[in-house]
Amino acid sequence: MVKLMSDNTKKCPCISGNPYSACCQPLHEGKLTASSAEQLMCSRYSAFVLKNIPYLIATLHPSKREEDDEPVLKKTMDETQWLGLKIIKHKPTGNTATVEFIAFHQGKSEIEQLHEKSNFVVENKHWFYVDGEILPPVKLSRNEPCFCGSGKKVKKCHVS
Repeated sequence: MVKLMSDNTKKCPCISGNPYSACCQPLHEGKLTASSAEQLMCSRYSAFVLKNIPYLIATLHPSKREEDDEPVLKKTMDETQWLGLKIIKHKPTGNTATVEFIAFHQGKSEIEQLHEKSNFVVENKHWFYVDGEILPPVKLSRNEPCFCGSGKKVKKCHVS
């Protein structure tokens, strides 16, 4: 795959706090495979931020792929400015797992949430996203750390 960021000190979009080069980049470039559904979820979020359509399709379970995946993903990426990711719960059970997360993005006039419980499966030592259930938005405490990874409280950084 194509190298997506040239500065190895840039923070990873998944908000891990780690440099992209030591976090999601090796997954995006095919040098490593995700060791858990949670790691795959974070790398998929980063792929959305970085507009890495080939990675998103490759990590979607083959049974769920559609002919129009590429243009649909491109349209979503063109219309969405992702702001941060918050993992709520990771529940592995054998060769399947669920990851509940909130992905924050800028709406037309306010910050919006994609709150989802995603389903994953591992096959031949590779994790794949299968599908997800959209959940209602979560009310954030004004005093919790901001979802964007700034280190500030939500009330001082973003009003949600």
